[in-house]
Amino acid sequence: MVTVPRIGVTAKDALPAALLAGIAALVAVVWPGVRELDAAGALLLVAAHAPLAVIRRWPAPGLVALVILVLPYHLAQYQHHALVPAEVVALFAYAVLGRRVRIVLTVAAFLLAVCVLGMAMRAGGGSVREQIAVIEAVVAVVIAVQVWRVHRARLATITERAERAERTREEEARRRVAEERLRIARDLHDLLAHSITLIGVRAGAAAHLLRGDRPLDRAELADALAAIAGTCRDARTELRGTLQVLRGTDVQPAGTPPGPQGVGDLVRAARGGGIDVDLSEDGVGTLPPEIGVAAYRIVQEALTNVVKHAAAERAAVSLARAGGGLVVRVADDGRGPSGGAPEGFGILGMIERARSVGGTLDAGPGERGGFVVTAVLPLADAVGRSAAK
Repeated sequence: MVTVPRIGVTAKDALPAALLAGIAALVAVVWPGVRELDAAGALLLVAAHAPLAVIRRWPAPGLVALVILVLPYHLAQYQHHALVPAEVVALFAYAVLGRRVRIVLTVAAFLLAVCVLGMAMRAGGGSVREQIAVIEAVVAVVIAVQVWRVHRARLATITERAERAERTREEEARRRVAEERLRIARDLHDLLAHSITLIGVRAGAAAHLLRGDRPLDRAELADALAAIAGTCRDARTELRGTLQVLRGTDVQPAGTPPGPQGVGDLVRAARGGGIDVDLSEDGVGTLPPEIGVAAYRIVQEALTNVVKHAAAERAAVSLARAGGGLVVRVADDGRGPSGGAPEGFGILGMIERARSVGGTLDAGPGERGGFVVTAVLPLADAVGRSAAK
């Protein structure tokens, strides 16, 4: 509905209504109809214009009052044309400001038409044609106003839909930006936390060799430093790929995306940190890329937590297909995180990583102590997404 501000009775409303009443009285005197204008007719004529002064404030009561006053005027066979402007103004005002416009205007126009046409037929002759012309003019105004209202309502609807679509696009863009930022944050956390932890462990081992009482084993020290250098190279490669995504460049990072084939490297790196790690990945086969990346990152973060937090001696990593999904499990025999969960974003990042491919992840103390991370990643959904692409 078109909304127009409503105001109270002011000179801007009363003066035009009085002017219109004066013109109508002059018309009724100069061109009398079936019956000349007398005192009663003049009173009805002027009173019929009074509702025009309040119709902007109260559209429905104003229209009802006008119809009640003009019906006796027409029934008394005074000059019908004199009231046509007031009737048109009232109908137009209600069409713009009122409610349930179609029903109310139809009833009002019908009452006026029946009244005027009935009186004209009683008068006979050319008066019938004249009054029919009057009715046609009133009805034409009503129809024109209705068309105008529909057009305005349609424009308002189109404008509202366009604004809503624009808001939806902006919200979608913000959502995608937030999701991409979260994904990059997970990648950076997984990469940097794992690499820095391994570098810290191996640097500590190298420092221990230098400070030890036994003769320096140069080969052992060289291996520790070489492992640190290799971890730095791997971290730099993955970090370069992540930064390319941030910068929006088309250059692809070197190598292939991390996946199950890289879990062995993670296990060997954890062993280099002093943890005895068993790996079981028989029968995994080829996995969809997003599932492979998720599995790799979950194992990477879980082993990082084992090296960094658990004070464990042994850990077991297993990847297996079960029930149409890939089950990833990392368990250790350490003390487990204090308070039930390690500080930071590690477990939260693993949960988000699993959810990003439609999977679930549980992390908590094991039945025999230590800490266990178990993720179930659905393969059927991943295959469907790949096919849709």
